[in-house]
Amino acid sequence: MIYLASPYSHAQREVRERRFEMACRATAQLIRAGQPAFSPIVHSHPLVRFDLPTDWEFWQRCDRALMSCCREIVVLQLDGWRESRGVQAEIDLAIDMDLPVRYLPAEMISNWSGGDTNMSDRPSSQETSI
Repeated sequence: MIYLASPYSHAQREVRERRFEMACRATAQLIRAGQPAFSPIVHSHPLVRFDLPTDWEFWQRCDRALMSCCREIVVLQLDGWRESRGVQAEIDLAIDMDLPVRYLPAEMISNWSGGDTNMSDRPSSQETSI
């Protein structure tokens, strides 16, 4: 299974909504392409309505457990991914867990036809672009 990391936390609700939408699109496209995927944003964003926090400190325990069930991490390169404390922590965690790290440019989400994802297995901890 692929763990899809993407930025989420932001002071503006509209930015969080847009990031959630893009994470949903990317997750759906990975699954459509035959790549089982899990996105912590897709799972947890609806739960925020029930007074759960949006920060990495709160979610890291859950995300670590879920990442341990995955074979690789794909980083969705939305605006803010480099500055995202959570995404950077997830990348570090993946490297510590010896999981491959791949990068998915945001532009590919709306243009992706669901065909070849170019996500063949590579040596652990090797960072590559999709």
